[in-house]
Amino acid sequence: MLYLVGLGLADETDITIKGLNIVKAAQRVYLEAYTSILMVDKDKLEAYYGRPIIIADREMVESSSDEILASADVVDVAFLVVGDPFGATTHTDLVLRARESKIPIRSIHNASIMSAVGVTGLQLYNFGQTVSMVFFTDTWKPSSFYDRVKENRQIGLHTLMLLDIKVKEQSIENLARGRKIFEPPRFMTASQCAAQMLEIEKERGENVCGPNSLAVGVARLGAYDQRMAAGTLKQLTEVDLGPPLHSLVLLGKRVHDMEQDYIREYAVDKETFDKDWEIQYGKHH
Repeated sequence: MLYLVGLGLADETDITIKGLNIVKAAQRVYLEAYTSILMVDKDKLEAYYGRPIIIADREMVESSSDEILASADVVDVAFLVVGDPFGATTHTDLVLRARESKIPIRSIHNASIMSAVGVTGLQLYNFGQTVSMVFFTDTWKPSSFYDRVKENRQIGLHTLMLLDIKVKEQSIENLARGRKIFEPPRFMTASQCAAQMLEIEKERGENVCGPNSLAVGVARLGAYDQRMAAGTLKQLTEVDLGPPLHSLVLLGKRVHDMEQDYIREYAVDKETFDKDWEIQYGKHH
């Protein structure tokens, strides 16, 4: 059987008891290592799980899935995913391939950014489409995210922005020369995301994510040192939330006084936060 096991958000102890029992008994254990990362390295996971772990990078999952699925019809294979197994579309693809090979599949769920973002105090019911933000380059600044955010804003919904992770990426030069040399890992920060949003707002000018739009930056959700900062996008461009992983939530119009009280605790500057809130959402009742 192929087991898709969610690992949760922060470290090796976030796995569920059900998931841990499966990992201990599986013949092979793979760790999907490109849609997200845990805040601990492979050695720590192996020590805690008592099993060797095979790192499955994007290339392996998308091109050599046969290797992962090999003999999974007769032995148990565990495929570990940070967060929840169905937080990223790639895993749907793996399931479809397993189905084609008549391999039975079982999912062991866990906490995901999609639900844990409720820690911001914003009601999950009022979140719209989740949007990915990629690192801009000098020549490539995709703005498709802007249209998704605009759609959310038009119906008053918050937007969760998931930020780019560059793991095992090659430079254009090394890629062109066929050299398997990889760049150091890079993880987008909430402040970089805010800056890129403002850059596209300046270009498009449709008042979707302007300098005074309120947002919450979130870092290392689920870890003991998780951090949040609330303020305008302009303020958040100057906030350092520390090590990865970061996310950002752009507020929609559907907010409640209770949410204001909750978020205010994380305000970069409480006084300006209250003023900005009043301008955008009216006075606190």
